[in-house]
Amino acid sequence: MKSAPPIRSLKLGAFKVIVVNDGTRVTEKPHEIYGTNQSQQAVAELLQQNFLPTEALVNSFSPVLVDTGTDVVLFDTGMGEGGREAGMGRLAEGIRAAGYAPEQVSVVVVTHMHGDHIGGLMEAGKPAFANARYVMGETEYAFWKDPARAGTPAENGHKAVLEKIVPLAEKTTFIGDGAEVVPGISAVAAFGHSPGHMVFRLDSDGKGMMLTADTANHYVLSLQRPDWEVRFDMDKTKAAETRRRVFDMIASERLPFIGYHMPFPAVGFVEKQGEGYRFVPVSYQLDI
Repeated sequence: MKSAPPIRSLKLGAFKVIVVNDGTRVTEKPHEIYGTNQSQQAVAELLQQNFLPTEALVNSFSPVLVDTGTDVVLFDTGMGEGGREAGMGRLAEGIRAAGYAPEQVSVVVVTHMHGDHIGGLMEAGKPAFANARYVMGETEYAFWKDPARAGTPAENGHKAVLEKIVPLAEKTTFIGDGAEVVPGISAVAAFGHSPGHMVFRLDSDGKGMMLTADTANHYVLSLQRPDWEVRFDMDKTKAAETRRRVFDMIASERLPFIGYHMPFPAVGFVEKQGEGYRFVPVSYQLDI
């Protein structure tokens, strides 16, 4: 029998926060993704200094479920049915393993509209979360829905949004910077990785946490060198500025954060160090 995907349950004040591993993927030639404005040798040296292989990296995909006591809020939806042949698209299994059903999700928040975040919104042509309403960035939606994306490098993303997002538009609240999703959860504009990329702050009983989505996509290459260019960042200059702004705040407030592509369970802390940040993986800080 196939085992359930890994999950990790955390406490944040009165909130229950559950990280679900939708899957992992091995990618070769890290220097072709991270540090694209650096030499291959510089990327390899940084990986070696951090006890990491230089020829490949492992990328995790980690949606987050937050039970506030009033709402069950899901942030991003993984690869969905399109990722199953590659061993991904396991979000629904993980939600069930955590003791919930997809039908219990009351709000689905989309941080941005890249395929690995919206792939699980629909299942066999129907909404995967039958009773949910949706919250998404207005700037992000306007960009990807625009027919002007046809014939550009963003065309595949445009088609995915037409398939996965547009059918849900009537149930969607489109938001901007500072908007409240539900009490205790607010949006923060973090543009750059995509045109309308959003991150989210959780606050409960005096405890705070940031969900940073794809602000940083690797715990070494993006955090220790936040100014290095990343192939998947659509506006590379703005993405680097956003990385510094978001992680300066996280470091100064000593907040835990969950990064969608951090090593599972994708939770940790950062401190400013050198030209970037040192990632400290969570241990038991959010268990007691």
